[in-house]
Amino acid sequence: MHGGGEPSAPPARVYGRDFTDLPQDLYIPPDALEVFLDAFEGPLDLLLYLIRKQNIDILDIPVADITRQYMGYVELMKSVRLELAAEYLVMAAMLAEIKSRMLLPRSSEASAEEDDPRAELIRRLQEYERFKQAAEELDALPRVGRELHVPQLPAPEARARTLLPQVCLEEVLLAMAEVMRRAELFESHQVTRELLSTRERMSEVLERLAGGDFVAFATLFGVEEGRLGVVVTFMAILELIKESLVELVQNEPFAPIHVRLRGESAAVITQESEPA
Repeated sequence: MHGGGEPSAPPARVYGRDFTDLPQDLYIPPDALEVFLDAFEGPLDLLLYLIRKQNIDILDIPVADITRQYMGYVELMKSVRLELAAEYLVMAAMLAEIKSRMLLPRSSEASAEEDDPRAELIRRLQEYERFKQAAEELDALPRVGRELHVPQLPAPEARARTLLPQVCLEEVLLAMAEVMRRAELFESHQVTRELLSTRERMSEVLERLAGGDFVAFATLFGVEEGRLGVVVTFMAILELIKESLVELVQNEPFAPIHVRLRGESAAVITQESEPA
């Protein structure tokens, strides 16, 4: 404790027990703080690293120095108790063989005939260096999921809309001709002139279609009104089609024609017909 001050906190607390002094029986292995930084993908990667580190020409490798450094790395891996791959030992044996072949005296005639003992090793190193460089260039390219991210949005729920076939003018005229033929059966000689308004007949047609259902084209005509009534009704229907208030539908060629309100018109008429 310091004079007049608060007691200092213990340097360590283990399982609720304070420790102010280092335990006498604490064992620290000699290699506990040793850190192993470099990791290589194989013996060729290690050799290429040693060559680049010393700026050595790959075509003129000092086998003795490289072998010494390589064996130092192998011994280091053994000292830190790392499992040493068999290919590292095979490369160590190959370096020892090349070193011994270069140390043996050779005559001038034999030197001219024999290849450089380092030739096979140089070829393998050059090939490995090319592939390593290509792999680094490919790794530097933008990659989906690393530098590039593809946005994904759920597609909205789509509702299939049934497209009804278009009704051609010829079909409308044929239907009109059939109605006219039926109207002629009720033709009578009348002296008085009937006053029929196209606008009023348009309103009557809209009232007939107010339910929103399909109505047969022929049922919209009152044949008892004669030719004049049929013509006025037909003009009213054409005017409603022109103003996009109704539409004609035919399921297949030569099938009966039906009439119904368009979607927007049906909603407006429904609202107007509801009591306030």
